[in-house]
Amino acid sequence: MSSILRLALTLLLAALPALAGPKPRVVIKTTVGSFTLELEPEAAPKTVENFLGYVNKGFYKGTIFHRVMKDFMVQGGGFTADMHEKQAGASVVNEAKQALAKGLKNTRGTLAMARTWIPDSAKGQFFINVVDNRARLDPPAPDGYGYCVFGRVVAGMDVVDKIRNGKTTTRDGMRDVPVKPVVIVDATEVKAKAPQKKK
Repeated sequence: MSSILRLALTLLLAALPALAGPKPRVVIKTTVGSFTLELEPEAAPKTVENFLGYVNKGFYKGTIFHRVMKDFMVQGGGFTADMHEKQAGASVVNEAKQALAKGLKNTRGTLAMARTWIPDSAKGQFFINVVDNRARLDPPAPDGYGYCVFGRVVAGMDVVDKIRNGKTTTRDGMRDVPVKPVVIVDATEVKAKAPQKKK
């Protein structure tokens, strides 16, 4: 490879992140405050697309954080305040391994998909890690698959901690349900602003 070609390739690779544009962000407004999520479409494209689909359809409005474990995570996006489970769409493939290969781990403040014991069963529910859960949730994890991280909290982690520290109880057969419901008032994708031209 000639030095000119090598230089051109190096410059192109360096420019790729800039060409990809800013990462999508979502503001989650709750009854105890708001926080902002930054998503990672390059690491987990199908998962990000799935999550944004629910956001933009207004699916999360009126849902609660129904599972809150102070030393683990806060989970939401599936139940209303009266503990009625919302009907979600099709499952999304588990991208945990490729996300991990891109450096996304279940550390404090990261956003991941909730699922059943079936690896590819995630739909609309998500969780935010409030402690370092790499040993429990990163691939291979106990089940060989792990849980897919696809974003992180970039503002408002104090609000997530407020949710985390709320009192919980057992309700309708479910444990770790907040005594006072934390409702998602709105979830909005924040469109990136186009760069302003210099005058």
